Amino acid sequence: MKSRTLVRHTAFLLRPAELYATMTDVPILFEDDDLLAVEKPAGTLSHPNKGGKGKCAFRGRYDFEERKFEFECQTVWLLHRLDQDTSGVMLAAKSKEMADVIRERFKCHEVRKTYQALVTGLPRSASGTWRDHIQTNHSDDRVRSKIVTNRPPNAELNFKVVKKYRKEGLACLEIELVTGRTHQIRVQGASRFHHVLGDRIYGNFEANRKARRALGLKRFFLHAAAVELKHPGTGKWLRIESPLPDALEEALGRLQ
Repeated sequence: MKSRTLVRHTAFLLRPAELYATMTDVPILFEDDDLLAVEKPAGTLSHPNKGGKGKCAFRGRYDFEERKFEFECQTVWLLHRLDQDTSGVMLAAKSKEMADVIRERFKCHEVRKTYQALVTGLPRSASGTWRDHIQTNHSDDRVRSKIVTNRPPNAELNFKVVKKYRKEGLACLEIELVTGRTHQIRVQGASRFHHVLGDRIYGNFEANRKARRALGLKRFFLHAAAVELKHPGTGKWLRIESPLPDALEEALGRLQ
């Protein structure tokens, strides 16, 4: 395997630069002349819904066609999105040229996205790959995805079991998304009876009730832990990490 230089950044090591700090009131994980990465909290939108409601990770007017936020003299282009109740690393570019380059890398699966999830059921294998065909339907502000059989796969992820909680029938997974379909982890997991704990749309509702009582879990357990890519400007590999939020750490602590 070819060696590579890896520059690692976490929320504990970097301070927000002043230039773009006014565009967001969520923690900035990384910023340079080309890129801006923020730590999106659960409950915050990646971008406004069609009705313009809800708090977003960035301030300003959102252009749905260009997928960019404009605020005062600053503009950022979203490079990907996270579900509203998913927390973690969200990446943006500071120029259209940089956005075009990295969006193409996302399409070519050259950006590595790692998630942490707590799911129902105990996977038989310590690691594996899920491939499915996902179909997404949009109606007003309602978005739902489902697995469609007898169609070629358009959604793929790799998983590794971090820990099994046999008494509770739960497993903590590290997931690497190969593709980026809407609600992909949640839908692919649910189709295999590995529902993301706390998911109120695709989840196991009895398990959710137990988790709320026993673990104090009031959100679903899905966190975008890291994004890794080769920086187009420097040529070096960059890994941006977000630590597990306190609420999820506390839930895991109650299982141990």
